[in-house]
Amino acid sequence: MKKNTTDENFPVGRFIKKSLRHLVESYYQAAREADDITDNHELNIEEKQTHLNELQKDFMTAANDTAAGKLGRLFVAENLDYRLFTDLLEVFRKDVKGFSPLIWEQLLDYCRYSAAPVGRFMLAIHNQDPATYMPAEILCAVLQITNHLHDLKSDACLLRRCYIPFDLLEKFEVRITDFCLAQSTTCVKNLISDVVLRLQAMLDDAKILISLISDYRLRCEVGVIFSLTNSMLKKIQKEDVISKAPRLSGMDWLKGGFYGVWCAFAVRAKSCSRIK
Repeated sequence: MKKNTTDENFPVGRFIKKSLRHLVESYYQAAREADDITDNHELNIEEKQTHLNELQKDFMTAANDTAAGKLGRLFVAENLDYRLFTDLLEVFRKDVKGFSPLIWEQLLDYCRYSAAPVGRFMLAIHNQDPATYMPAEILCAVLQITNHLHDLKSDACLLRRCYIPFDLLEKFEVRITDFCLAQSTTCVKNLISDVVLRLQAMLDDAKILISLISDYRLRCEVGVIFSLTNSMLKKIQKEDVISKAPRLSGMDWLKGGFYGVWCAFAVRAKSCSRIK
């Protein structure tokens, strides 16, 4: 089934101006195309690498009627930096080779390719000041790792992947096979709590981003993302993600919407200093 931006846990371009939504949707579909190649069990490593190289060629040459080719033509028309998409492709190549971080810093470096390019892309199409890039990178890393926690079981059991750094697995005496059990062990719960605390601290560091964004619609979307991410982290901390992956509720979205609107029209940084 073909997915679009509305299938994700967090909003992807839902609140930005309509004139930019086709760019976001095109970017998303090209990224989805790369993701589908990476997760295709019928392809071996060499075949996946070949398909990813062909996808990048389509993008760079703005050729063919593929999602990547269409995105390439939009990048040319909008005069966007190609690295906003080619950096993203690097992480798919890592996944094909079987990326598994040894330490937390390696996971954060992975996020600089798997998530940060998306944030920079959103900021670039809104002509935002480069001062927004660093806090956006932190926020994007939090989003990426939150999704890793949410998908712990499916990643381990279906895709044979684990994005939790080896040193943390070792510290909390967790084996990757523990993620395939019917419910979380005490060790897994302690591990998840540790990662959630790290992410909440990072989210707090990134909150200045809202006050740096000049476009009120984008500021609204980022405000919603902050609120929903905070809600998801609380669910991951409280619920058993191995037994059942948590989902955001209608109330979470309503609360996130109110917070986003509040941030959209806030003038002072301190107005959005506390995530609801």
